[in-house]
Amino acid sequence: MADTHPGEGDAETLRRYWTTGEGAAKIRWGTPGDFDRCVRRLEKYMPGRAEGYCNLLHHRALGIYPATHAKQERGG
Repeated sequence: MADTHPGEGDAETLRRYWTTGEGAAKIRWGTPGDFDRCVRRLEKYMPGRAEGYCNLLHHRALGIYPATHAKQERGG
């Protein structure tokens, strides 16, 4: 099944869109600033909740949480 646009479909479809589909390409998981790009894009769909959801999406996409990822990027 093809990915749908954000805001359409069930929760799993949206998770796939943002972690492996067209939304993931816009966020560019694993590159510097990925968490912030996620929050900016999702804030319009879920005001006040985007940071928490992006935290979970980051973990799903990369297997690590944003704080751990940032620490690794700093050499920690």
